[in-house]
Amino acid sequence: MLIDSHCHLNYKGLIETQTEVLARARARGVRGFLNISTRQSEWDAVLATAQRESDVWASIGIHPHEADAHADLGAEALLAATADPKVIAIGETGLDYYYDHSDRQVQQDLFRVHIGVARETGLPIVIHTRDAEDDTLRILTEEMAKSAFPALIHCFTASADFGRAVLELGLTISISGIVTFKNAKDLQAFAAEVPDDRLLVETDAPFLAPVPHRGKVCEPGFVADTCAFVAGLRGTTTEALAAQTGANFFRLFSKAEA
Repeated sequence: MLIDSHCHLNYKGLIETQTEVLARARARGVRGFLNISTRQSEWDAVLATAQRESDVWASIGIHPHEADAHADLGAEALLAATADPKVIAIGETGLDYYYDHSDRQVQQDLFRVHIGVARETGLPIVIHTRDAEDDTLRILTEEMAKSAFPALIHCFTASADFGRAVLELGLTISISGIVTFKNAKDLQAFAAEVPDDRLLVETDAPFLAPVPHRGKVCEPGFVADTCAFVAGLRGTTTEALAAQTGANFFRLFSKAEA
């Protein structure tokens, strides 16, 4: 049950031939896709794709790059959007201090709004963090102390210490095609140590195409290459890792199974 736990099917590079993109992924054994939103203006289109395709689900959220443009977005808008049965996740949200496209305090405030909605709905929050380990961990620790909520660090590229800390908080880790890059030795080592029941795989398509597809538009079908690579790191088979990460996906995103 190979699942692409994070892709952007409505982004340029995939939307133009979305039907064919999905067909190619299914032909490689991909059995589910979580279609991620990053700004409110995308929500309807992202959800429409999920409503049309039985094996596609949707997330509702605001990427940290878009935080300034959504500074006044309240929990009510997110909550209303989660009512649809195909919306199974909150996000992606979080902190990005690498580009600083939005004010850092606005990013933090909006991140906490998303966490509150995840806590209220029970839907997992999909977290983007880049060059913001300390504040991401601080906010997660503070919010978990109030009341637990399901959460995932997507496209993990942070330090092993950060990874171990969020695992201690109960989070799940998702590995993208970056793990296949030749300069990703630290990530490869960490990917080998993530507990079996806390691991997912993703593409982040149309970005970050894994080896052997570097330089191409990334497609959800390429999650099969990432899965095979991670399986090798962990000393298991591709089939076993696909089954494990698929089971993990449906346990975390339980609304998808329902």
